[in-house]
Amino acid sequence: MATIAEPQQDYSILPELPADVFTAPLKKPAHVGEDWLEPKQTEYSSEEDDIWNDLFARQMDVLSGRAASAFMAGLQKLNLNRGGVPEFGKLSEDLSALTGWTVVPVPMLIPDHVFFWHLANRRFPAGNFIRTRETFDYIQEPDVFHDVFGHVPMLTDPVYADYMQEYGRAGWKAMRYNHLKALGALYWYTVEFGLIEEAPDDIRAYGAGILSGPTEAVFSVEAESPNRIMLNVDRVMRTDYVISDLQPTYFVIESFEDLYRQTVERDFDRLYRSLAPSFTYANSAVIDVDNVLHRGTQEYWLRGGRGSGARPV
Repeated sequence: MATIAEPQQDYSILPELPADVFTAPLKKPAHVGEDWLEPKQTEYSSEEDDIWNDLFARQMDVLSGRAASAFMAGLQKLNLNRGGVPEFGKLSEDLSALTGWTVVPVPMLIPDHVFFWHLANRRFPAGNFIRTRETFDYIQEPDVFHDVFGHVPMLTDPVYADYMQEYGRAGWKAMRYNHLKALGALYWYTVEFGLIEEAPDDIRAYGAGILSGPTEAVFSVEAESPNRIMLNVDRVMRTDYVISDLQPTYFVIESFEDLYRQTVERDFDRLYRSLAPSFTYANSAVIDVDNVLHRGTQEYWLRGGRGSGARPV
């Protein structure tokens, strides 16, 4: 089977980032090592636990019928509604018993090659902080709520858990070809903002960026503005994306087996050799090879998006 990972790579060793690989530099805090792991999880205050509880309750009000069944099942398996920010030791114990994954605390966004290394070893890095009341509705850097509530329940699904490990292993090859941005687009449109067609006319969200925010949880699956297009890995890795607003386009999978097959069985050497240094397609584009489930009106962005106060319709 062809894979997106480097053959016979030793994934136990933290890879060095080659000097000729283009990536945004991040300043490592003095108290963390080369693995970027915090010495221990933050001890959250009662106010911070209340913020978690309020965020949790708000999401549960909108996710029924909109979140993937695997996500909702994962919430139950991990008992994430027990109150307060989950303790990573207990969370990792429960998760490891299901799929062999653990959750580890990091201080901030971490470098790509370190992130890949953790995923390749079935460790999910989660922010060691939680948003404030002032940033309750939107925080650009992922916090513990986004990372644990949004991502971790999906890691209870065995096929999805394997996909995430293979994605981490894929980082070695992406670095060799200097195509981290393209691999990042695949992560963005699947792990962060992916949709799944669970039945005809029943599209649900499995991406953490959708599941951890109330507006996008509704917008992604119900609004008229965005495109919903069946996933094509080659096309996705050539497609630009939006970081600080709702997505103009969402890509839909048939199943997690379909997601795994489309990526792990793809010849990424050939794909990387054919990719341009920058993206080919705009984030709102619909192209001739697309299998379009819904062609969006793009009204939300034509009216200016979040910055203009446009309604997410």
